[in-house]
Amino acid sequence: MQSGAGASLGRGLLATVPAWVVSLLVHVIAFIALALIVTGTPSVPPPLPIRSSVSERLEELTEFEVQEMTADDLAADAVDPAADLLVTTAVTVEPVEVASLADDVDAAPLSVDLADFGPDSAAPSDMLASIGAIGGEGGGLGGRGKAGSLARSSGGGADTEAAVERSLKWFLRHQLPDGSWSFNFNDCPSCMGKCSHGSDDPRAERAAATALALLPYLGRGETHLKGPYRQQVQAGIGFLIRLAREGNGRVYNPEGGTLYTQGLVGIALAECLAMSRDPSLQAPTKAVLDYIMQAQDSAGGGWRYHPGEAGDTSVVGWQVMALKSGFMAGIPVNPLTVSKAGGFLDFVQSDDGARYGYVDKSAATDARSAVGLLCRMYMGWKKDHPAMQKGVGHLAKRGPTDDLYYDYYATQIMHHMGGDLWTAWNAKMKPTLLAAQATEGDEAGSWFDGFGTGHASEVGGRLYCSSMATMILEVYYRHLPMYRTETVEQEFRE
Repeated sequence: MQSGAGASLGRGLLATVPAWVVSLLVHVIAFIALALIVTGTPSVPPPLPIRSSVSERLEELTEFEVQEMTADDLAADAVDPAADLLVTTAVTVEPVEVASLADDVDAAPLSVDLADFGPDSAAPSDMLASIGAIGGEGGGLGGRGKAGSLARSSGGGADTEAAVERSLKWFLRHQLPDGSWSFNFNDCPSCMGKCSHGSDDPRAERAAATALALLPYLGRGETHLKGPYRQQVQAGIGFLIRLAREGNGRVYNPEGGTLYTQGLVGIALAECLAMSRDPSLQAPTKAVLDYIMQAQDSAGGGWRYHPGEAGDTSVVGWQVMALKSGFMAGIPVNPLTVSKAGGFLDFVQSDDGARYGYVDKSAATDARSAVGLLCRMYMGWKKDHPAMQKGVGHLAKRGPTDDLYYDYYATQIMHHMGGDLWTAWNAKMKPTLLAAQATEGDEAGSWFDGFGTGHASEVGGRLYCSSMATMILEVYYRHLPMYRTETVEQEFRE
């Protein structure tokens, strides 16, 4: 009886409550329930459309702050994990007009989406589909947040990490007050030419030196927002942003520099953006990469020293790596640019794609083949592709050399392949580099002796050799192996 009376009373009370009050209560309960739902992972925003001008994106740019470095900032003992970020004169990137890619895209802007890849452009298993999740702690750069553990588990260890740390301190001591680096050590106030094998070659410009010096920091997971070297990284990135602003996306000096520099700077900015997710880097990075895409040879699909020139495999390698890094950072990449780059590789390949030449299929070398095969990896070739297997087998048979340019590309290939190939390669590569690192005087922590006759060492000298050697010793975590499902396909789907 009491139960029935209670139910009747409840119905009576509800009958006296206005309908809008009941509706309000239902909606409040629904909102509370939704708020309590915890999602597994944050969603990745869709890629931005490619535009013929980046001025709209530049209007959204927040200020990236930087100042000239003082003598204390440049000293080795100035590395303070608790140091505050520099807050001084702001560097704001102005609107950058990039020439339209009208020969590729006449109508609507394209976005980086797998649906854009059809039989008339790139294959579905291309660079943009096989990179991994965008930036941050996941994707292709996710290993940089756990450098020590990955080094220990994949062939490195305390010895390689100590060598990397010595190298980063050498670069710190040679940073210039404006945040840049120079190949010519006479320009460095703290060195004044004490280091041998500097370079005053007119092709060895300041922007390239700065990018090469920043890449080892970025390779270890350092950015301008976190890490003991964030102050130095911020100053270097700020220098590159100033160049991007002044050159409307072009960062090299056309009177002496080339697209080699453009590619290197593109990689540095894109990696910093991917790891930090700092929105102030979005516009300048996009401007630099847009310039790379605009500079592509529209007929042959390659890049060389200056915009529009028929390509060579060496310059192409750096541009493909820059676009790959940009895509990982969420920068839109024109799929037809990727398709045309694949066409260039087809043109210079020999032995069914196992070997690669310079400007055509003749004169194939191990270094050029290593560049071509790494590009093929990033553009979709599978591990069991016959040409990949044959080409990698040839490189493995030769092993590491005294040419750091070749070693840099070939080491990445072997790490991606994994297994016995990687174990055997690492067993030769690691002790050679550790033994060759300088240990005395101002040169301590750098590399040159034993590698001075390799590709580009005559132009880049000690700074170039030190950058390449350091990035090779960071291979254990710098890029996650792309042929592991959990680091490529799964993360991309997420």
